[in-house]
Amino acid sequence: MGRTAEFIPIYDPRPQTQALEDGLLAAAARVIRSGRCVLGEEVAEFEAAVAGYLGVPHAIGVNSGSDALTIALAALGIGPGDEVITTPFTFIATAEAISRLGGRPRFADIDPDTCNLSADAVAAVLGRRTRCILTVHLFGAAADMDALGALAAEAGVPLVEDVAQAFGARWDGRRLGSHGTLGAFSFYPTKNLGGFGDGGLITTHDAALAERCRQLRNHGSRGDGVHVQLGFNSRLDALQAALLRVKLPQVDAWNAERRRLARRYHELLQGLANLRLPPADDSERHVWQQYTVRVPAAWRDRIYARLHEAGIGAMIYYPRPLHRQAPVRRTAVRLPEAERAAAEVLSLPIWPGLPAAAQERVATVLAAVLEDAAGRGAAAG
Repeated sequence: MGRTAEFIPIYDPRPQTQALEDGLLAAAARVIRSGRCVLGEEVAEFEAAVAGYLGVPHAIGVNSGSDALTIALAALGIGPGDEVITTPFTFIATAEAISRLGGRPRFADIDPDTCNLSADAVAAVLGRRTRCILTVHLFGAAADMDALGALAAEAGVPLVEDVAQAFGARWDGRRLGSHGTLGAFSFYPTKNLGGFGDGGLITTHDAALAERCRQLRNHGSRGDGVHVQLGFNSRLDALQAALLRVKLPQVDAWNAERRRLARRYHELLQGLANLRLPPADDSERHVWQQYTVRVPAAWRDRIYARLHEAGIGAMIYYPRPLHRQAPVRRTAVRLPEAERAAAEVLSLPIWPGLPAAAQERVATVLAAVLEDAAGRGAAAG
């Protein structure tokens, strides 16, 4: 099956950028004329706008989602030997932030339907060494904040939300990032609110934690040249803040379009053999940062290769769970649901502006590839 049509990438920001081009160019010119390139008024105004959108009193801009996680945990005092319960099925930055501070990731298994951290699995490993629970809203779907919040409250430990993939989603009427002790966001270009480079944000209801995060992002400075702690060089660029402020009012409409595209994938793919669709969710609990299906593990890599040969930019998020990754490996730990998901998942192209014809071609090609894989499997058997 050779490539006969234009390549369909996993994500394409150009429709969003083109629609907002005049405003984006004006914002960039404003920053250039101002001479203020780091923090300053542009960042403060973006922080205020995004705090209002998310329903939190404090939003602290930093230079990446990874730093948002690290600084949030540092503000909580996570340090050498501290155990933080988190998911093994996510990007490595989640566990990396814990380990960078000397903490120890304690991996708990995932829910097999949502692929989010399982509250039951967290309860099974929660103990006297636990200092924090760090959940991830994976693929744009809200984790069970009621169950996880109850566990954290009962244990007397903070709950941190990794919202890198779920900007704008809600849980029971409130935006994600407003439920936990702290929230960490990424503005990497592929996110639902994506910038034009790296960028991140920390949210909290706690004024003291917010002030500590502001100090930590700027070398531990309190703002008058006096440094009260060792910190990080993690200030949000004024240019990114200005550009993100232009895009922020469009997020709800973009997320609504992602939900529409997810519904259409469900319609197009329903009933295909050897294909497990993600749970249908048309509520604001899901913003569909990824549309991730599952296929038989023995066929997954071949299906992925065949899709690319046919011009479909599918991706595998994530091919190996973190407890099987060298930097944070746990050789004695067995987490069957995370291991099974890592062997089966396959994400399909999705973005606001994805043409209907392109989405239909993705579905048609996937159906043909699945049928071919089934035939080969039967022949091999």
